[in-house]
Amino acid sequence: MRDRYRVIARVEKSHGRTGEVVTVAVHGLPPLVREGLEVFVVPPRLKGPRSFMVTHVTEGARGQLVSLSGVTGIDQADGLRGRYLLAREKDLPDDVTLHDAEALFGREVSDESLGYLGTIEEVMVGPANDVWVVEGPFGEVLLPVVEDVVTEVPDDGPIAVRLPSGLIDGGGDQ
Repeated sequence: MRDRYRVIARVEKSHGRTGEVVTVAVHGLPPLVREGLEVFVVPPRLKGPRSFMVTHVTEGARGQLVSLSGVTGIDQADGLRGRYLLAREKDLPDDVTLHDAEALFGREVSDESLGYLGTIEEVMVGPANDVWVVEGPFGEVLLPVVEDVVTEVPDDGPIAVRLPSGLIDGGGDQ
């Protein structure tokens, strides 16, 4: 079976003379670049390596300051500016799907006691957790994306949730 890849970050700029770059997460994902992760640069350069190992990461206010194996100078780092970093899906955290807005739009959501709640129309990114805006027979339902509410996110089919008490009339634990 072939490996599947996901775009996780964009290289914003080079930083310093030692080849570090500043990366920002894309598509509403949390920062996923971490030490030891193999990343692939797209579009690839005509010459030189197409993949790098992340050797060091520092969290910053406007992104992650990242050192990549083989990138040792500002010229090499500048050559990465504006490009995207991909990682193998199997190397990413299991809950990455919970934050991938593009993959979530239009997905059906089903409560274990009420059944069909509707489809995800929007993903609101918050400081503590994301919130899914679900439109359906109960109107607009705002679902917090936390472990106690979202019970299962399969690759296809409805997403299983457990509504908290009082979220909608007749929903959750009574």
